[in-house]
Amino acid sequence: MRYLIVLIIVLLLALKFWPEQPVPTAEESFIGPQLVPLQKAENVEQEVMDAYERKNEELERASGGG
Repeated sequence: MRYLIVLIIVLLLALKFWPEQPVPTAEESFIGPQLVPLQKAENVEQEVMDAYERKNEELERASGGG
């Protein structure tokens, strides 16, 4: 019985002082290459939204609303 208690204490201490492994980011994991097209699509989406806003501003100025 005494050995069981010592074993449990040793295991608890080992778990407490075990070094934590850093969690990899999504770019560092296996899914990283699949994120590249998504990032490019985000850039394209932002460009389209900027062009849409510029076009709306031009239409407002042309119609005399701004």
